[in-house]
Amino acid sequence: MPIDITMPALSPTMEEGKLAKWHVKEGDSVSSGDVIAEIETDKATMEVEAVDEGKIGKILVAEGSENVKVNAVIAVLLQEGEDAGSIGAPKAEAPKAPPAPAAAPEAPKAAAPAPIATNSNTGSSAPAAAAKAPAKSEGGRVFASPLAKRLAKEAGIDLSTVAGSGPKGRVVKSDVEAAKSGKGFSKPAAGAPAAAAAPATGMSKNQVMALYEEGSYEVVPNDGMRKVVAARLTESKQTVPHFYLTLDCKIDALMAAREQINAAAPKGKDGKPGYKLSVNDFVMKAWAVALQRVPAANATWAGDSILYHKRSDVAVAVSVPGGLFTPVVKSADTKTLREISEEVKDLATRAKSKKLAPHEYQGGSSSVSNLGMFGIKHFAAVINPPHGTILAVGAGEERVYPENGQIKIGQFMTVTLSCDHRAVDGALGAELLGVFKGLIENPVMMLA
Repeated sequence: MPIDITMPALSPTMEEGKLAKWHVKEGDSVSSGDVIAEIETDKATMEVEAVDEGKIGKILVAEGSENVKVNAVIAVLLQEGEDAGSIGAPKAEAPKAPPAPAAAPEAPKAAAPAPIATNSNTGSSAPAAAAKAPAKSEGGRVFASPLAKRLAKEAGIDLSTVAGSGPKGRVVKSDVEAAKSGKGFSKPAAGAPAAAAAPATGMSKNQVMALYEEGSYEVVPNDGMRKVVAARLTESKQTVPHFYLTLDCKIDALMAAREQINAAAPKGKDGKPGYKLSVNDFVMKAWAVALQRVPAANATWAGDSILYHKRSDVAVAVSVPGGLFTPVVKSADTKTLREISEEVKDLATRAKSKKLAPHEYQGGSSSVSNLGMFGIKHFAAVINPPHGTILAVGAGEERVYPENGQIKIGQFMTVTLSCDHRAVDGALGAELLGVFKGLIENPVMMLA
């Protein structure tokens, strides 16, 4: 029987991707492990390997197709002794691009927003096109894995009310766990009251376009990255109770230490130094150490629980064309300034070319966003779920300050900590930021 090759989910939050390139053509023989295609997501371009061996019988999704849904059939693999006649009608088609809207259309009523689907294993979230109804066979039986059935029975959950996220809507373990925690999609029981109206999502595209004269703007469709950034940050501001703490850090000692360390860097044959530390490298190190010294603040909210992390896995915001990446420096508190510097540069370089693997930008408990290089003095960053905090770093500048009755001049930078109040309370956030201030103003203490 022919084997369907489906669009793989390359990350827990992936819902669709672009089939960037085929490495095979119809009639080619493949073995398990052969690279057959390249899939481009909002975050990265990754190779897809064949799981079975056989011959490519039919390619159903053309190279370059965008918005291909996860689990959609993209090709059919023929096994030994089979021919193209064995292939039935495709079970899924590549989505088609919507037609361009007419100029100055009549403003329609705002549509209800798509719900937010949360992955119970990672805590990460992404917008769902629509809540899926539980998958049923023609006889009315719900499709579910044996483990999901057992867990549902133990928890007293009716599987007919649980929406499946597995292949073809199959209910799997994570769906049952999400239903137990109240985070999963479910189908209301008969006679149950209608759900409350979903929160407003703002003006629709047509409503916005109707306000402007035709020809006075250019319409550029949002790519996958921009859609995910918009969805995640909207979710963050709507569901995460932010509060903000701001203080100034005196960085004269940091700047002197940075100058001494960089001056000691060995020169290569081309005369360039072997390394060059940035202020952000010191910030990353100090923040990672602070999270270890205030472990109660190294936390993320997980519905009915709080996760207290043993490591300081700190994400760093990296601006890329059309969006933002937050690659994670794992166990940053245990790494030297040079190691952090080299890792951040490597992650940033590969982020801009979409060459990061999912494990390099998923996870972490906190983030650092530094806009100081753009001259920004102060800002408040939006928390990147499921992180519990994010530190916004402004530019260093000379300021006048009083000390022992004298007026002096020193270098200062303003930092603002955004906290998820569900996991990190005000006093705890203040303690964390105070420890960071002590470390950044006395860099030698990072090594203590």
